[in-house]
Amino acid sequence: MKRTTLAMTGVIAFGLGVPIAVPVALAQSPASTPPAATAAAPAAPTAPKLHAAMRSLWHGHIVATRDYALAVHAANKANEKKAADAVVANARAIADAVAGFYGKEAGDGLFKLLGGHWGGVKALTDSAKAKNAGAEDKAVNELATNAGQIAKFLAGANPNWKESDLDAALLAHAGHHKTQVDLMMTNAPKAKQDAAWTDMQHHMDAVADALAGGIAKQFPDKAN
Repeated sequence: MKRTTLAMTGVIAFGLGVPIAVPVALAQSPASTPPAATAAAPAAPTAPKLHAAMRSLWHGHIVATRDYALAVHAANKANEKKAADAVVANARAIADAVAGFYGKEAGDGLFKLLGGHWGGVKALTDSAKAKNAGAEDKAVNELATNAGQIAKFLAGANPNWKESDLDAALLAHAGHHKTQVDLMMTNAPKAKQDAAWTDMQHHMDAVADALAGGIAKQFPDKAN
């Protein structure tokens, strides 16, 4: 199913009751739009060390991809390469963390999927800089497809993660990438860019918390 754009609206109760923005993926079927639900108050982490580690890893992802976008915007090729290398290193670290619970094969599988996510983010960034709307739309569609692949992969590994919730959360994450890149490349006011960056960080923390919560439930003896 082709998804031609991403927008942000509503919230869902995902994982540990952490509110996450739901993307509206304009598709061929209205059934693709996730429903909104009342947000619950965040629960206390059951495995605080794991939660902290997951937040750090996923925050590293958005920092490195943002650094790449900043370098592209400034046409700084050296910083582009440095940031791109950091994105890949961070993806490897996330995959290795997953491998610690699910094994090397699962870690390698996630690393490949995260590579697809990075490929979409990089294409989105480069095409936005070039003002190539067609290429940017293509990158958005690739990110949407990849979100579904990651959601299916993770839900298959842990019964505490619901595939549809993961897909919605990852689509929202892709939407944050697009918003950030578009604001940056159009030289939007700093306050607007800062607000978008804050939203992106909060959302990434919520995703990391939900993933950590699912692992803690599945592996209570290993979680800390």
